[in-house]
Amino acid sequence: MAINIQNILSDNAKSMRRSPIRDLLSVANRPEVISFAGGFPNPSTFPVEELKVIMQEVLEEESTSALQYGPTEGNPKLREILAERYRAQGLDITKDNIMITTSSQQAIDLTSRIFISPGDTVVCGLPSYLGALQSFWSYQANPVGVPKDEELETVVRTLIATGKKPKFIYAIPDFQNPSGITMDMKQRKMVLDVAKKYDLIVLEDSPYREIRFEGEAQPLLYSMDNQRVVLFGTLSKTVLPGFRIGWIIAPKEIIEKLVVAKQSSDLCTPVFDQAVVVKYFQKGLFEKNLGKTIDLYRTKRDHMLSCFEKYMPNGVSWTRPEGGLFLFVTLPEGYDTTELFHVALKNDVAFVIGEAFHCDGTGKNTMRINFSFMDEEKTEEGVKRLAKAIEEMFAKGVK
Repeated sequence: MAINIQNILSDNAKSMRRSPIRDLLSVANRPEVISFAGGFPNPSTFPVEELKVIMQEVLEEESTSALQYGPTEGNPKLREILAERYRAQGLDITKDNIMITTSSQQAIDLTSRIFISPGDTVVCGLPSYLGALQSFWSYQANPVGVPKDEELETVVRTLIATGKKPKFIYAIPDFQNPSGITMDMKQRKMVLDVAKKYDLIVLEDSPYREIRFEGEAQPLLYSMDNQRVVLFGTLSKTVLPGFRIGWIIAPKEIIEKLVVAKQSSDLCTPVFDQAVVVKYFQKGLFEKNLGKTIDLYRTKRDHMLSCFEKYMPNGVSWTRPEGGLFLFVTLPEGYDTTELFHVALKNDVAFVIGEAFHCDGTGKNTMRINFSFMDEEKTEEGVKRLAKAIEEMFAKGVK
């Protein structure tokens, strides 16, 4: 007799939700489909030749340590390099404020683990990063979305009045995933003012900050308040995602709890990868290759925007991000991009349904488009196909 797995799953496991993005990618994984669905960096930015040399050097010079277990906190040299870079951005930190993680997704998960109890409320944007929502749900939290930053205090005050004080505010201030929008200084101050007034912490997710094409960089929230902000960073978008190198910056007492949580997760982030990254920074390759990546993505964003302007029917709007990897597209009210997705697949083009990024199930008329991965020819053809699918849906009145 087969075991009924549902009878033995934990409540946390039952709260886990599949990623619709991953499921959509599998459906759209046909060679003829032009997919704007992934969040993939462009492989041409990967520093393959430089890494060949560095990896050989690590094996020749420090194989004994690089191939062994390492400290849970992470490579001390890497933590010091990161601390120095962040001090240049106004953060008052040392390496003891940093823990290396196996991707910034693990950073979100570990932070969720130490702060969330079943039934807790957390506040996030509408829309917000799906991977964070999945983590919150897996620990049985109830995310509450804020559609506009100016509504944040009203939402928090209402939750507190009903006995649901949030554990934290989760935000992606720079080139938000999925919207591509960046908080201005007024919005950043407002988030911190609300957090201070109601004694909340802020999780600042910052995977795209370095990929700025235009405009003036705004200060990190952590630089404005180092007592109640926890900052996440990663090399997945600026170097390559295969290393799975991320980090958490936080007050030392929070780092201490995170270290304990990570010890029971994976003991340490791959030591060899960290050693390679240390040399990558020491050789000055990060800044050199980041500049090339920014130039490439700026060109790709501009091309994507020009294609949208050229082919999209009236009634469709989209964001114009100053950096990052994504556009966010909005159809007229009443139209459903879940229905559009099936029409688009018949036209051999794919995207991510916007509803997946809305914790309350709204955003049905929105979608996320990635511009970093495809070449210019496929980008233009893909936008033409997507516009055709939208026109077909408009013509049929399918909502």
